[in-house]
This record gives sequence, C-alpha cells and structure tokens, in this order.
Amino acid sequence: MGDTRGSGLLELTRPGNAVAAGALTFIGAYVGGGLLPIPLTLAVAATILAVAAGNAANDYFDRDIDRVNRPDRPIPSGRVSPREALVFAAALFAGAVLAAATLPPLALAIAVVNLLALVAYTELFKGLPGVGNAVVAYLTGSTFLFGAAAVGALGPDVWVLFGLAAVATFARELVKDVEDVAGDREEGLSTLPIVAGERATLAVAVAAMTVGVAASALPYARGTFGGAYAALVVPADAVMLGATAWGFRNPAAAQRWLKRGTFLAAAAFVAGRYAVG
Repeated sequence: MGDTRGSGLLELTRPGNAVAAGALTFIGAYVGGGLLPIPLTLAVAATILAVAAGNAANDYFDRDIDRVNRPDRPIPSGRVSPREALVFAAALFAGAVLAAATLPPLALAIAVVNLLALVAYTELFKGLPGVGNAVVAYLTGSTFLFGAAAVGALGPDVWVLFGLAAVATFARELVKDVEDVAGDREEGLSTLPIVAGERATLAVAVAAMTVGVAASALPYARGTFGGAYAALVVPADAVMLGATAWGFRNPAAAQRWLKRGTFLAAAAFVAGRYAVG
C-alpha cells in the first residue's frame, strides 16, 4: 500500500513536466548569457518544486473533473487521498519558497508571482474562457525569464524565447480544452470551446501561433543569432504551426507535437547562443 501511495504522490507531480520546467529555467539562464552555479541551481530547484506543487494542487482541485476525463489519476483511482495530495502540494510549495528566497530581487518577484498564480489557477482562472489558458502560457514561458533573472542576464532574446514558448503553450492549452470538452461541460466550466465553439477556439490557437512564429525571426533579424539558430527555429516553427492546425482533426496528437515543437524552439535558442559564444 505504501509503495502504491508513494508512486501515486510522485505521479501527482508529473515528474517529467517538472524536470522539463527545470531544464527550461537552465536554458533561460544560458540564452541570457549567464551561468552562475549557485543561483542557477537554486532557480532550477525552485522551478521543479513549484511546478510539482502546482501539478499536485491542480489534481486536488480537479479531482471531480478527473473522475470523468482521467479516472486513472492518483486521486480518483484511490491511490492518494485528497488530503494527502493537498498536504504534499503545500510541502512542495514550501520547498520552492525556500529555494528561491536568496535569489536576486527580480527573480524572487517572478517566483512570488508564479507561486501565487499556481495557487490561484484552478479556483480563480481555470474556468474562465481563455484566461486560464493565458495563465498557464505565462507560467510556462516565465521559466525562461526566471532562469535568466536568477543570474542577472534577462536580455531581449530571452524575452523572445518567453513569448514564443508562451504562445505555443497557449495554443496547446486551447487544443487541450477542445479535447476535454465533455468533462469540462459536465463540471460546469466555461472554457473557450464551450463558450465560443471548438472550431473558433482552434482558429484562435492558429492565429496566436502564427504571431509567435513571426516573432521568432527577431533574434535572426537583429543579428544576435545566426545560421545555427535559423536551422533549428524554422523546423520548430513549422512543427508548432502545423501541429496547431492539426488540432482540427486530432487534438490529442496536436498537443504532443506542440510540446515537441516548443522544445525544438528552445534548442534553437541554445544553438544560437552557443554559436556566438
């Protein structure tokens, strides 16, 4: 029973997503041009703990919806009780606060805003058409800002990376809402596809992704990054834009490819920074 509960608690954190967020924090610092070991390590740890806490808290608040959409999740399946999930999330949040406490003021401010947004997301923002999607998009993109701010290297290219990641996440969240319409409607949520329709929601996702793709040209146009950046960001843009359009046919597959495209775009920024030293 203990092993089942332990694996359930770990599953609540979505460890792959949490570690990936930590990697994005590292990339933000690298793209900005600063790799100070101690603050960067603390920033990565704070990101992983905060994302893990947010995921656990989200499962706590979403336990009724998950009985319809995802009955195999730890809480609806009975492997973890709601109270255990809530206490676990609180402990992870506390760890994230401790890790971020000694970082520079700007990084600490980003951390505080993000933690408040994570706590408030499910109860205040998730059911508002488009608003919850925008909050998640900001939180994902801000991992790059947080990493760069932690080492004092928050430059224009990091802001472009933030914008591209945020737009791609916003598009992916809209596609996900289209996939989850049945459970969300039963729970009484007012997501964008429920309010405006599925096709209109997907059209918004495609439009947003188009703007993000256009903005990704800025580092190359400014001359900050060269051919190494372009060689990766062009296929990344194609994957993200194509995946968003694919949402009209297969939302589940579109989500997966959007995530892959986002990581390829992040790799483009890393290659661009590495090429210029």
